[in-house]
Amino acid sequence: MKKITSIPLLYFLILALIFSCSSDDDAVLDSDDDNDVEQPETVSALNLSDYDNGSRVMMQAFYWDVEPRFEWWNTIAEQVSDWSANGIDRIWLPPASKGQSGGYSMGYDPSDYFDFGEYNQHSTIPTRFGTREDLESLIVEAHENNLQVIADIVLNHNSGGGLEYNPYRERDTYTLFDETHGNASGMFNRNYEDFYPNSVSEYDPPSLFYQETNLDHHRERVKDWLWKDENSVAKYYKNVMEFDGWRFDYVLGFEPFVIKNWLDEVGGFAVSELWDGNPDVLRKFIDETGSSVFDFSTFYKLEEAFDRNDDLQILENDMLWKTNADKAVTFTANHDTEKDDDENNVIAAENKLKAYAYILTHPGYPCIFYSDYKNEAFQQPIQQLIKIHNSLAIGDVTILHVDDDEYIMKRNGNAENPGLILYINTSANNKRRIVASDWENMVLMDYTGNSAFQPKSENSGNVSIEAPANSYAVWSIMK
Repeated sequence: MKKITSIPLLYFLILALIFSCSSDDDAVLDSDDDNDVEQPETVSALNLSDYDNGSRVMMQAFYWDVEPRFEWWNTIAEQVSDWSANGIDRIWLPPASKGQSGGYSMGYDPSDYFDFGEYNQHSTIPTRFGTREDLESLIVEAHENNLQVIADIVLNHNSGGGLEYNPYRERDTYTLFDETHGNASGMFNRNYEDFYPNSVSEYDPPSLFYQETNLDHHRERVKDWLWKDENSVAKYYKNVMEFDGWRFDYVLGFEPFVIKNWLDEVGGFAVSELWDGNPDVLRKFIDETGSSVFDFSTFYKLEEAFDRNDDLQILENDMLWKTNADKAVTFTANHDTEKDDDENNVIAAENKLKAYAYILTHPGYPCIFYSDYKNEAFQQPIQQLIKIHNSLAIGDVTILHVDDDEYIMKRNGNAENPGLILYINTSANNKRRIVASDWENMVLMDYTGNSAFQPKSENSGNVSIEAPANSYAVWSIMK
């Protein structure tokens, strides 16, 4: 042992400052030099591929204003084999049919539901994403790689029709859709009687988009064209184009019975965009429709915990996944949040991986955002978190500790699967904490690779784990 003869006063002051920053006296800080556990020579990491829990994740396969124009379907087709190999089981495509903005349209201004890039209208034959042939080739390639393809469906507002006199509004409106007015396919031609208000419906529902061209889903011919008839949008997309499921856009713009009737008619995986952070609102919609929903309640709690309030105790609040994990599609970003000017609608880049660590270790069906996956700084960590999600993220959730800058959660596993412990640390210091595990006399490791520490649990299961500064670790046993 070295004999310490003198310690400068400044050294004591620095130590006092460091330890005063801790929100918890039990947390051990600045522990990089702790390598005090004697390791058995035979210990090795688990092969995560031996622990397939049946869970997978979805890829949002686009961002706003994707480039290059007219080549997106081909761009995606080149990546589906990689995504499948890395644990993705579904890809969500942008709206695939021709929009009013033609070659510049992201598809959310639907004009012709049956023009996938084969008719010359709105100044282009291909959509922004490519030709119908390109889309069909992409779908085939995805299916050959065991990926389901999810169609983005816009059902409330239409755009790009011709002007006609509308007696219910007593003026001209852009409500004429036929072969020469934004509907070159000739399928699902429309006029003012198909939009609110009309001779059947006086109700004029609120909408953020195109008030005059909100489809009236109470009209039988609208129901027929959207989901009931053999050539309906739903059945054509499923049976002819071979889409496997649905992402319903802006469901606040129409009534829940639309989604329920659609799914009763054609089935398939479904997730709805109900932009509301109240988990009770999301639960009510699930009950009314049978559709999954994007878990905005979790998204906003992550944003509040990591960004707005910098307090991980917010993660103890109610979220959809806590009661409806099988219907909660969790996410950290999408095409709308990333282009939104509201800082409260986006998780900051420096916190994005911690948010992914949360959704990829907790219950729910995580959705990965294309731009995050393609980010060189994020791709390998996300890939590793997906491996962990698809293997060790199983069992009931137990929160072991939470304070303003620490969050520790355990997935309890089962008889065949050891489960995991997630440790998120938002402080500027490395932290360690003794927690209760179900692992007795086992050596642990961090399967994200963020920590090299390899502690051994006690007979009681108690074990000291760590998380690096402003980072995360996912712990499980070694064999």
